[in-house]
Amino acid sequence: METINNISVTQKELPSGNCQVKFFIEDERRPQYGYLLVSEPKPVGEIIAEIQERLEKRRMAFSGLNPFSLKNNVRDDHDFLLFSA
Repeated sequence: METINNISVTQKELPSGNCQVKFFIEDERRPQYGYLLVSEPKPVGEIIAEIQERLEKRRMAFSGLNPFSLKNNVRDDHDFLLFSA
């Protein structure tokens, strides 16, 4: 397990050839964990950058939502799962 900027990651190669990355976001107010599916093993720095990019996209997508609107324009990302710890 390696830690960079409060994000810890572990990689596991799957029989399909893809790589499953489990990550932990160490935050006192809102700890989170999740999974990222990548097509091949990558250096930790690239994985951290991709996780941060996807977190930012998710934050931007949800920041403009009207809670009373029935139309939801947020696209599901099936290769990126995020949970509250």
